[in-house]
Amino acid sequence: MINSDNKIRTRSLTLTAVFAALLCVISPFAVPVGPISVTLATFGVYLSGAVLGAKRGTAAVAVYLMLGFIGLPVFSGFVGGFQRLFSATGGYLVGYIPCALAVGVFADKIKKPWSLPVGMAAGTAVLYLLGTAWYCVLTGSKPIPALSLCVLPFLPGDGIKIACASVLGMKLRGFFGRTDTRR
Repeated sequence: MINSDNKIRTRSLTLTAVFAALLCVISPFAVPVGPISVTLATFGVYLSGAVLGAKRGTAAVAVYLMLGFIGLPVFSGFVGGFQRLFSATGGYLVGYIPCALAVGVFADKIKKPWSLPVGMAAGTAVLYLLGTAWYCVLTGSKPIPALSLCVLPFLPGDGIKIACASVLGMKLRGFFGRTDTRR
């Protein structure tokens, strides 16, 4: 006989896997813009945190990253491998984890309509900070040129992704409900 806790755990794990799979499917499609490509990866990261919350959303993103680091072609441009972590843009991949966490914390703790876009913006700021610092260290670039190359061109697109993910995230969160009733 299946008890309620097992159903909740199974549902939670299934949704986490579904969002990791969503990231794997949408992230490889890329439009190169300088050293960094425009992808839907951040959109998937935003949705993971918004719908699944801090713990499960971050877990979904971590699963996606692990799959890419072991070599599955799930990163931008249909590539994978641990060497991506040590590339100039590897910090942006690492930044997905705190981004999903920030979105999830806002989704879990603050039940206001503005919480998702603010959480996504905060997560994106951390993502940009980590990614740009990593880029500067590995390329020897100064912060201002790195920001104008690696952040400024992406602000409008990320703003659109945040707006869309906020609306969709609220709807999906309401549809799927809480995935983890225990704290």
